[in-house]
Order: sequence, then C-alpha cells, then structure tokens
Amino acid sequence: MKILVCISHVPDTTSKINFTNGDTAFDTNGVQFVINPNDEYSLTRAIWFKEKQGATVTVVNVGGADTEATLRKALAIGADEAIRVNADPADGMYVAKQLAEVVKNGGFDLVLAGKESLDYNGGMVPGMLAAFLGYDFINSCEGLEIEGTSVKAIRQIDGGKETISGKLPIVIGGQKGLVDEKDLRIPNMRGIMSARTKALAVVEPVGAEVTTKDVKFEKPAAKSACKMISPDNIDELISLLHNEAKVI
Repeated sequence: MKILVCISHVPDTTSKINFTNGDTAFDTNGVQFVINPNDEYSLTRAIWFKEKQGATVTVVNVGGADTEATLRKALAIGADEAIRVNADPADGMYVAKQLAEVVKNGGFDLVLAGKESLDYNGGMVPGMLAAFLGYDFINSCEGLEIEGTSVKAIRQIDGGKETISGKLPIVIGGQKGLVDEKDLRIPNMRGIMSARTKALAVVEPVGAEVTTKDVKFEKPAAKSACKMISPDNIDELISLLHNEAKVI
C-alpha cells in the first residue's frame, strides 16, 4: 500500500500572532512553525500502517523552501520520502489541484490529510482533492482500519460517531482520535540523522488558477476585565447581566 500524507506548515499554537502591511499579511518574525496537528495524527496512523502492514509513506507539502524543515521532521518521525511542490499555497483549490497532480503521478492508494489546518481552518482541501481525483472521501475520521483494499473508518458526527466501509483508493480527513495522543512521535536522534539522507524531491507546480486571496486580517477583540460580584449580591449580578452584558 502506498500512502501519501499531506502536511501543512503552520504556526505553533503558542506563537504570538501579528500582521503587517496594514493587516494584509501574516508576520512570520519570531514564529515557530510545526506540522499541522491534524496532519500529525494522520502521519502517525500512516507510520502504523508502515510498521504493521509494510506500507510505504510519502509526505507532501505545497510551499516554499522554508517548509522543508517541517517535511524533514515528518521524515524523522518515520516517513520514507518527501515531496515539496514549489508554490505559494495561495488558496485551498489551488493547493488541492497541486496535491491531485502528485497523487496521480505517484499512484497512491491512500491519501491522508488533516480535516483542516489550524492556521486558516478552511477545511476544504481534502474534499476538493478527492473530487479532483474521483476518489471516495471520509472526513473527521477518528478511526481507520485497512485490510487489502477494504477500508473501515469511524468518523465524528453531531452527537456521536458513524462507522463507514469503503474501498481503496480513498482520501481521509483525519483529526484528533485517529491515534491516541500518547502515540504521537517525537523524533529521536536516530530518526533525525536518518531524515538527512532520505529523499526530499522538489517539483514545480502545475498551472492552476488562484481564485481567492486574503484581503485583510483582524484579531479577535481583547477580553474585557473580569468583574467580581459578591455571592450575596444577587441583585447586582442580575443588573449587570441584564444591562451591561445583555444576556438576559
């Protein structure tokens, strides 16, 4: 089984986020970038298939040379090889078209991605990728078993879970729960040294139209100060909820 894991290069959730050029561009100064957490669950599951079923694992990213450190981390975790599509990930459809070309050229049976990236939270790329390929698609996946070409997946739905069966080839949008958090891997020295010798191919993008663009970013409003009310002063609490917070 040939597995392709789509990797997004995203800011660490602890990073301080700022914008430049009149709030039209993300300021990368001082920001640590990591593997998108949802993608990391998918990568860890792919490594499980490699170790238990002999699958091969390739990771792919659409981005500039600055994303190669993130791909190298994926190689250190256990992926066999990496591909970087040398293009700016300008919008979801553009990225999906680039990834579709990689899948077609590589003959991959299983495509794993995070259900969404934690920077833009668009949640669009895996579904569009499946559409471009004509593959089945299961999103919000938190359980995945494969025997031969048979697929059994568990996905999160409103109020519960749904078990779905399918066939390879397929695109999976993974999330927390696809593997246990304790099973996520931190690269060890052996993995880091091995990653230096693994193949990281750079391919040029296919022609595709960028249909959307970022116009402006805006941070959430700062939280207001917390007002402490005596537990005996119910009248004041009700007054504040009614007249100031306007929630009753």
